[in-house]
Amino acid sequence: MLVSFDDVLNATKVLEGNVKHTPTVRAEKLGKKLGCDLYLKLECLQLTSSFKARGAYLAIKNATTRNPGKGLIAMSAGNHAQAVAYNAERFGIPAVIVMPEQAPFSKVVRTKDFGAEVILRGRTLNETTNFVQDIAKERDLLLIHPYDNSDVISGQGTVGVEFINSVSDIDILLVPVGGGGLISGVSLAVKEFNPKVKIIGVE
Repeated sequence: MLVSFDDVLNATKVLEGNVKHTPTVRAEKLGKKLGCDLYLKLECLQLTSSFKARGAYLAIKNATTRNPGKGLIAMSAGNHAQAVAYNAERFGIPAVIVMPEQAPFSKVVRTKDFGAEVILRGRTLNETTNFVQDIAKERDLLLIHPYDNSDVISGQGTVGVEFINSVSDIDILLVPVGGGGLISGVSLAVKEFNPKVKIIGVE
């Protein structure tokens, strides 16, 4: 799977008006305590309260354009689940979300509220993988993977484009890491603008 900077730039055009352009703010008090100029990208204000809305929108749009009439399936412990369910509802497409049995109750409820069919299976995402593949094949559903998907990575990379356009002179960028979709896309974008930035993944 190859994802280029051009893919991320194209994603910014597709997502314009379909996701929030979240603010970047200076955290003066915490920055002073840490002895640095600290800026935060407030993706908590994004649709469904997470950057996941970006990649999910792009992946769903492209997947359903290539395969009209098919429903969706995704696996997630919470944020990707909500993002897929929310965007599937916007597109008018049925979605099945497989979540671990230990997923937070509030995220399960919100995912259902967006109209998705939720199936609780396994203790971790790894345990759900085979089950998801079986259901996808049985029902002929399109898998919207939470990170192993070029459109998801490109969509998440738009966070980096927005951030670097707000604060171009940075030395170190801290990026959350789960599956790696966000840091992959953000690294592509930020390194293109400023190759000297040191990017650190935080798990």
